[in-house]
This record gives sequence, structure tokens and C-alpha cells, in this order.
Amino acid sequence: MERPCKNFTKDTAKVRLRKHDVGTKFSLWLSTKCSVLLPLLVKEEKIYLLFTVRSKKLRTSPGEVCFPGGKSDPGDTDEIATALREAQEEIGLQPHQVEVICRLVPYITKKGAMVTPVVGFIDSSFQAQPNPHEVSEVFLVPLEYFLSLHTHYSFYWTNFGHRCLVHCFSYTDPQNQSTYQIWGLTAWFALLTALIVLQKQPSFDIEYDLSDFTSSCEQNFVKMRRTIKSKL
Repeated sequence: MERPCKNFTKDTAKVRLRKHDVGTKFSLWLSTKCSVLLPLLVKEEKIYLLFTVRSKKLRTSPGEVCFPGGKSDPGDTDEIATALREAQEEIGLQPHQVEVICRLVPYITKKGAMVTPVVGFIDSSFQAQPNPHEVSEVFLVPLEYFLSLHTHYSFYWTNFGHRCLVHCFSYTDPQNQSTYQIWGLTAWFALLTALIVLQKQPSFDIEYDLSDFTSSCEQNFVKMRRTIKSKL
């Protein structure tokens, strides 16, 4: 049995995440759909997120940090199925190795695709087997890292006329001393998960009402969808 994390247990983290589960609420809002898996694991009394680095051979976003994930296939029953299938294809994570906890509020990309974050716990003993055609590296980051001002910077950009705050983090892995730039949608999903699980005020500004977090995220999503729909 894995030891509890400092200040809270793994079960507590699950309870907190499930309170923010949106289920299928937004599943039919856009026809172009993607899903990503946010793999959490407990290691050395801390909760970590697992990230991948996209292969430099890929045509889109080569070498960028992301979560396992991709576009929905016709055979996928829902967003969870998409996330699990992509994780299996990219890093060899079998669906039965994931305890899916929830689906968080989705986001809309600059191309008009809806991306749903699926959060799940995996065992700390998992050994990734990256598909070299898609993934060049796999690494872990402590969840608490995404609430620290010392690792964070941000800037604004406009998406279909909707002004968005883009979060960026620079992380140096103590194991291999490699530095990874985590930004954009990947950074937002990591920050979203950290805010929910750790329930701590970040040391920097975000665009959401932390006293009514999920409702604030949903309102932002609806506003973005309305803006994008009027532009398409």
C-alpha cells in the first residue's frame, strides 16, 4: 500500500477531484473533440503528474511537452475511452492500469477543437514504454510545483477574439537535469488539477474565482464557445 501524501491522503485527492467532475455535460457541445489523460501517481509521499515530450519527427508541435492524448476516433465511446486509448498508444499505459477519477471542464483550442482533461491515478511502479514515433521522453513533476510563483510566468493572447491568460512553467528534472517548458493548454490543465487537489491559493493571478472554481471554469468555457461559434 502506498503511503499517504503529506497533509492529505490519496483518497482525499480523489474526493476533491470527483467534486469537480463534469461527466458528459459538455460532450455534445462541439463536433471536433480531443481528450488528454492527466496521469497522477503517488511517489515519496507526494502526488506527481506524468508528462510526455512529443517526438521531433511529428509535424505538429514537435518537441513540446504535453499529456498523452489526441483526437476522438469513431470507435471511442466517450472522452475517457479516447484518453485511455491514446495513453496506451503513446506510452504503453494499459486501460486497466488507470483508475479514472473524473473529467474536468474542457477547453477550446485555437483551431476550435474541444479538449477534455480526464484525470486518473496510476501506480507509482508504472514503467512507460514510449512509442518513438510519437513520444521522445516521459517525466514526472510534483503537483505542488504548479502553484509556485518562482516557476511561473504568464502572458495574454487572443483566441477567436477571446482574451486568454497563458500560463507557463519551467521545470528542471533533478534526475537528468533536463529543463522542460510546460505552457499553454498543458500548463492550464496541470494548474487546474493542482488547484483542485491541493486547495491552496496560487502565488500568482489566475482568471477564475477560486471561491466557486468549477462554476467559474464552466462560465469561461461557455463564453469561449459562444465567442468561437460566432467566428466560425
